[in-house]
Amino acid sequence: MLLRSLGLLLLIGLLAGCGEPRLPSPFHASEAGAKLAQADFRLTDHNGKPRTLADFRGKVTVLFFGYTHCPDVCPTTLADLAQTMRLLGKDAGRVQVLFVTVDPERDKPEMLAQYVPAFDSSFLALYGDTQATAQVAKAFGVVYQKQSTTSGYNMDHSAGTFLIDTSGRVRLLAPYGQRAEWLADDIRLLLALDRSKR
Repeated sequence: MLLRSLGLLLLIGLLAGCGEPRLPSPFHASEAGAKLAQADFRLTDHNGKPRTLADFRGKVTVLFFGYTHCPDVCPTTLADLAQTMRLLGKDAGRVQVLFVTVDPERDKPEMLAQYVPAFDSSFLALYGDTQATAQVAKAFGVVYQKQSTTSGYNMDHSAGTFLIDTSGRVRLLAPYGQRAEWLADDIRLLLALDRSKR
């Protein structure tokens, strides 16, 4: 009996030492909320309307940084996001995709208005002056730099897509090349979390 009691105490002690078990994340993308809790922006959309993250409350916001002269990463990502919207079906109406230019020198509103909605008519492009662009990039931990080429310049920049929940909190960072199906899964989970709070 004493031996069984000691064994039970030992088992309780071992379980207590384990702490709370960590469950695997239900998301495909990496959780990014802690370090980006205060991230926001003050930019203008391609229709000339001033915007902040608060304007998109109630929707899952998908935020991507790039530029219109980008030869590969940006058009590929925008095409993947357009495919994601098609996969979402009726839930796509509760999602807003935002493209933030890191090249305000060339990406004028008229160009942004033609380029970004060409992938999906609901997509919005956002721009600011040099200072506003630097501020929003810093807030989201995005780096970018002009690189000279023989024909002008390109912009090296961080590649990844931020998923922001319906209350305006940055939750996830999907890497470049994330499958559209996985993005759609993560967006549906964020929408389901919103429904469960109601």
